[in-house]
Amino acid sequence: MSASQQQGSVEVGDLNLAQLADVRRQLEAELQHLTASYGQLKAAQHRFRTCIEAVDSIDPSNEDKETLVPLTSSLYVPGKLSDLNKVIVDVGTGYYVEKSTEDAKQMYREKVEFVGKKLDQLQETILRKEDNMRVVRDVSMVKVAEQQQQQQQQQPKA
Repeated sequence: MSASQQQGSVEVGDLNLAQLADVRRQLEAELQHLTASYGQLKAAQHRFRTCIEAVDSIDPSNEDKETLVPLTSSLYVPGKLSDLNKVIVDVGTGYYVEKSTEDAKQMYREKVEFVGKKLDQLQETILRKEDNMRVVRDVSMVKVAEQQQQQQQQQPKA
């Protein structure tokens, strides 16, 4: 018994057209989900890079000046920059901690790197699924052609 059979795999060539259509639909759904996830991870990575830029853009001339602090993308509250070397960062699930600007930038750099690795893994998975989709499509086309050829051979020749 081969390794693929031990894992419960089935040869694509052994499937009939209806089964191939089911596999194609499943692969399309998986690809759609993976592609959406890829986009979300790219957006998160961009937000982390933007956070690094925001920390880098702290201007000493703005110390003790009133400003609007974003809590969400649409909610701002009045605030004052009192210490140029400390920032409050979102560490997830609604928790915020005070960090030095260098620690904050390092945290966001690590997040950018982590998400980048996950993006690479996800890209590999997407490419494998796309390859699987091409194989299923090619096998389906061969089976349709075989089916049409059989039908033509079975028709009486006049």
